[in-house]
Amino acid sequence: MTLFSSLPLGVLGLGAPELVVIMLIVLLLFGGAKLPKLARGLGQSIKEFKKAQESDDEKDEDGEQTKSSSTKTVSSESGPQKLAAKTTQKSPSDN
Repeated sequence: MTLFSSLPLGVLGLGAPELVVIMLIVLLLFGGAKLPKLARGLGQSIKEFKKAQESDDEKDEDGEQTKSSSTKTVSSESGPQKLAAKTTQKSPSDN
């Protein structure tokens, strides 16, 4: 049993041997000095993406709460106004 066969499948169904080959190619292309900078930039990008996604979710939740409370307010205000309008109207026989 080898080390690679004991590891579960990785990203997109790639196994450990494929991921090692990809890492070696990246190392050859960018060099050892640039890899920490690339990894740091990738990490910051992922962090910003998650932060933006969470703030967007919070805005959606706040929007739904505001929308539902304003709908309740409008419906409760329109009820007495309609009743008052009906009671103050004169019928044609009253003239």
